[in-house]
Amino acid sequence: MVSVSPMPVPVISEQSFRAEVLESQMPVLIDFYADWCGPCKVVAPEVEALAKEMEGRAKVVKVNIDKSPRLAQSLRIQSVPTFMVFAKGRPVDAQAGAMKRQQLKAMLEPYLPRAQGSMTVSELAQLIRQGQAVPVDLREASVYGRAHLPRAVNIPEGEVEGRLAELHMLPGEPVLYCRSGDKAKALSEKLTEQGISVAFLEGGVLAWESEGLPLERPD
Repeated sequence: MVSVSPMPVPVISEQSFRAEVLESQMPVLIDFYADWCGPCKVVAPEVEALAKEMEGRAKVVKVNIDKSPRLAQSLRIQSVPTFMVFAKGRPVDAQAGAMKRQQLKAMLEPYLPRAQGSMTVSELAQLIRQGQAVPVDLREASVYGRAHLPRAVNIPEGEVEGRLAELHMLPGEPVLYCRSGDKAKALSEKLTEQGISVAFLEGGVLAWESEGLPLERPD
């Protein structure tokens, strides 16, 4: 089986900066780099992985500071790699130095388009620590029993609509979650259409684990 290498992150120029960044409908992460920069080469796979993950939600591009010196100067780029986020045509964040994919994603997250009722992993983790949210695991009881989010309760997806009273009696805001987030999102949207607003976790258990957060695993 032939492996397919990821598409390289596009390199934009001073001439294409307005169209690709300033006029973009999506938030844009710019990787300012140079061919002679060792750390830039080290971080390149992280940038490519983020570009693939963010496809359709955000744009990831690169700028070679030696080939676009006026652009680098106007944005006060003093070292490489430097990462800068633009949202609605304005610079909103910038950080210098080699970074991991999750760190780069964290720069973009505040500016990503959000579905109604969605909650990020970091938002839910904070609410759990504060005792203000209760995760509601939509998976089957056997799967929930192997591992689940901290303080989560189990109400399988097909039973939620018949057990809505339980959601309102939980000691905190109920937040639906599943393995990848898709089922929780669909159920949240369905309940919202019925006038019942219930939040859901973006990315589900997979996103929770990718952030390095612990799961409860009963003995």
